[in-house]
Amino acid sequence: QVQLVESGGGLAQAGGSLRLSCAASGLTPNNYRMAWFRQAPGKEREFVAHISNAGVTRIYADAVKGRFTISRDNSKATVWLQMNNLNADDTAVYYCAATSRYSGTYSSTGGYDFWGQGTRVTVSS
Repeated sequence: QVQLVESGGGLAQAGGSLRLSCAASGLTPNNYRMAWFRQAPGKEREFVAHISNAGVTRIYADAVKGRFTISRDNSKATVWLQMNNLNADDTAVYYCAATSRYSGTYSSTGGYDFWGQGTRVTVSS
């Protein structure tokens, strides 16, 4: 069974940094495209970043472009989200997602078949 487990969330001050990790099991990492989504209280889940199977292609939401970096190491079956220059709008539960499909779209929750439980990020100013 595919399992994605996020970690690294916590409290950060505005302008600070956090690094989230997503540990995958039950899948062959090279066959899966990965993404990070986030969901703030009272809001819908929104796309944050996507990374291709081998990590060559990286795509970011406008709200985080230039501040966040998605990366992966398939030998470790791990995906990271480096978050720099955090602001209060980054406060949310962050979810790791995976798909082996080429159907769907990278920025839609419907494009992914497997999800982690989420890790909470709180940014204070």
